[in-house]
Amino acid sequence: MTAAKPAATRVRIPRGRERAVLRLGRRSLQLTNLEKVFWPELGLTKRDLLQYYADVAPALLPHLRDRAMVMKRYPNGIHGKCFFMKRTPSPRPEWVETCEILHGSGNLIAFPMAQDLASLLWLVNLGCIDLNQWYARCDDVDRPDYLHFDLDPGPGAEFDKLRETALVVRDALRSLGMTALVKTSGSKGLHLYVPIVRGPVQKEVWRFAKHLAKELDARHPDLITAEYRIADRPRGRVLVDYNQNAWGRTLASVYSVRPVEQATVSTPLTWDEVEGGAEIADFRMDNVPARVRKLGDLWAPLRAARGRVSLEKLV
Repeated sequence: MTAAKPAATRVRIPRGRERAVLRLGRRSLQLTNLEKVFWPELGLTKRDLLQYYADVAPALLPHLRDRAMVMKRYPNGIHGKCFFMKRTPSPRPEWVETCEILHGSGNLIAFPMAQDLASLLWLVNLGCIDLNQWYARCDDVDRPDYLHFDLDPGPGAEFDKLRETALVVRDALRSLGMTALVKTSGSKGLHLYVPIVRGPVQKEVWRFAKHLAKELDARHPDLITAEYRIADRPRGRVLVDYNQNAWGRTLASVYSVRPVEQATVSTPLTWDEVEGGAEIADFRMDNVPARVRKLGDLWAPLRAARGRVSLEKLV
């Protein structure tokens, strides 16, 4: 069944200028350094990055809305120095909404949110190549609405092992009545997500993910490791990383461009594509918008009210 297709956008980022004012409805957005090269190997610029996000925004924004965004900024492109930023920079446009989150240190941090196309492009204009949203919505930042597993091939583990591991994790979740969605990380691995009913706090979701990862490690010791300490991981295994479910952690969002030389994108896959040998390099900034126009948002079930799993009886 084909996913619902988001409406096509007509927003175009100006070419041939270093600076421009983009008008989106009643909002005006100042865009800067548009001709700065972000991917020297491909000749792609900051303007190309902004155009990509404008093109996929109808599919992307529902996954970001109402969630705090952790900014990872690359002001000089993928080979320049990058830095993380949590607190919303000031000054900012008055229409950029924030999400205040109290940290264990006692600091109350106002994170920006990508509520619409204008605020999304404002974040990208800051040099955010990939997008990293909070696992829980802003109205209850301690209770996520999905759990996930970050599958990361270690040294000596070929991509075939990664695909095999994804199928093992999928089947284990299926045996528990859970339907897993899969996407490329856009870097080296695969991400599996399960939509859950909000209820358990982040630590309980983390505990469930840890238990399942350790169990799969015990069942498939020649394929999988759940060992978090790098020095203790056996060679040639795929890490089933449960620790990314910890409070305050983030993963690159669906449809995020990654800061790598091929400009690959974290892209939703069908399980048939996984089994058929899909590769991370197959999905890039230059071809993902057309894929989204054709297939729609394959990850729409992650946001749907129906089909969510209650973890409360399992944690």
